[in-house]
Amino acid sequence: MSLTTKSGQNIAPLFYGTAWKKASTARLVGLALKHGFRAIDTACQPRHYNEEQVGEAVSKSNIPREDLFLQTKFTMVGGQDPDTVPYDVNASLEEQVRQSFAKSLQNLRTDYLDSLLLHSPARTLKDNLSMLSVLNEFKNKGKVRYLGISNIYSISVLKSICVSVPESTIQIIQNRFYPETSYDVDIRQYCQENGMIYQSFWTLTGNLHILRSRVVKDIAAKYGMSPECVFYRFCVQEGITVLDGTTSEQHMKEDLSVVNEDNFALDQDDMNQIRTLLY
Repeated sequence: MSLTTKSGQNIAPLFYGTAWKKASTARLVGLALKHGFRAIDTACQPRHYNEEQVGEAVSKSNIPREDLFLQTKFTMVGGQDPDTVPYDVNASLEEQVRQSFAKSLQNLRTDYLDSLLLHSPARTLKDNLSMLSVLNEFKNKGKVRYLGISNIYSISVLKSICVSVPESTIQIIQNRFYPETSYDVDIRQYCQENGMIYQSFWTLTGNLHILRSRVVKDIAAKYGMSPECVFYRFCVQEGITVLDGTTSEQHMKEDLSVVNEDNFALDQDDMNQIRTLLY
């Protein structure tokens, strides 16, 4: 499975991640768009995201909406700051999803979303299915193109959800990519077998030991690249879509260049050497 914009353009396997950008969100998203990012990840969660400023930057970019890929998330009450919850906490769970979705459309200044994720699974299958049923309503009405779940680290929970919803409801899984979850080997395999996109975040922050390893440093020297670029390229060649949260304009340009195979690709020996650091 590959992700496309509404205009049919394939999305490069590099999203610009907007978490923790606060008052700098509009400026940084504007730079990311200027330098070639076309997929933006955010969330309707004021505690960690400024979704409204994402919409501001997108509006000012003058890039046709259909050429962009906007992805946001519904965050349950437990993940919100009590003072800034973007929906009625006393409403039903289904209504909270609807209100959050409406707020995201307003913030992002659009009438549809390319992708909408649950920011995390609920504790019960019943609640997960309730939320996903609402997301499916949006999709069936043409208001959302892709659906998914973030922060889901149990393969058994993922399978129980997938077998309980209509086929192809879950198209994207977005998880922290680091040793504590054994790099989601089972989940990534399940995604591959079922035509689902696996997105990684904390890709660099959670893997400083790999970036500092002799293996990656030697490969980086071989290609005249930074260890960070080498690891991003490794992830992309492993079939992972990477969330890139850099605040450096120079890194934005370098990172986009890395995912272009015409510019840079690792050979099989390089890939195998880096895999040994993960597995």
